[in-house]
Amino acid sequence: MEIKRLHVGKRLSEVTIHNGTVYLAGQIASDNKADIVGQTREVLGHIDRLLAEAGSDKTRILSTQIFITDMANFPAMNTVWDTWVVPGATPPRATVEAKLADPACLVEIVVVAAQA
Repeated sequence: MEIKRLHVGKRLSEVTIHNGTVYLAGQIASDNKADIVGQTREVLGHIDRLLAEAGSDKTRILSTQIFITDMANFPAMNTVWDTWVVPGATPPRATVEAKLADPACLVEIVVVAAQA
């Protein structure tokens, strides 16, 4: 089966598609001066764009992993998440506190989705 990669860089690809499944690299905000709300909104926007490019959307997410640098930000991150997800299509999700590669990044989200 074919493996298709989008936005291939030296270190990683932003998207890999195989057998109708879309795998996104961990998405972070480019505006790392924003608070958790701003960074989460930006990250979810990246996810929307990449899923659309791969022939999918947020209603087809199979699993999500969310890494936040401080669990004190969990409620604020969830307020953004809750307005973004589609009722009835909320994916399985894990959220953990983690030290991210860039200390200015407050959230990183990894998604696996089915193609439409």
